[in-house]
Amino acid sequence: MTDTASPPPATRTVRERLIDAAEVCLRARGIRATTVSEVAEVAGVSRGWLYRHFPDKVSLLGAAIVRLNDTYWSEAHALLESIDGLDEQLVAGIRHGRTAYDDPGALLMKLRRDEPDEFAACAGAGVQGLVPDIANFWLRYLEAARDSGEIHPDVHVGEASEWVARVIISFATVPGQLLDPADHQALLMHVRRYVMPGLRADPAL
Repeated sequence: MTDTASPPPATRTVRERLIDAAEVCLRARGIRATTVSEVAEVAGVSRGWLYRHFPDKVSLLGAAIVRLNDTYWSEAHALLESIDGLDEQLVAGIRHGRTAYDDPGALLMKLRRDEPDEFAACAGAGVQGLVPDIANFWLRYLEAARDSGEIHPDVHVGEASEWVARVIISFATVPGQLLDPADHQALLMHVRRYVMPGLRADPAL
């Protein structure tokens, strides 16, 4: 969720400015506490002008959440596609997932965790499911690993992707006693010792 790729404010449309302002407010206050008036003020427009572009708060914040969702997954793909090996990709994915929770600037997952009902109402069915979203993200990497022989050739990639999604969420959000997910080498050893053997096992057994 960086601002470096955004065009200068003067060249942005009113709709883009409103979505920018909605994201600012979401970062600062969350979904429940953000008001339409506050977003209009941050964007520098009247409430009436805001309503020309968005009929209500849900559609306005939903547009910001959808953009955050698209940006987050695009950044994650760009990161992983520069890395060789499924084990290293898994470690990078876990570390990236942790930043989504730890960094207040990357708030998509934080909103899902802290305000799930409001998030679902704003985001709509397209981006509600955290496990399906993450599983879908990992499909291409598991398919590539299967085709290259890194994991079992008969692995059901859809089923395995959902399991990987649950592993990623656990590493990213649940503290443990014996493993520091911030330690790259320790995390890589853990993935190689436990996660990769699971993906290499014969699924028929």
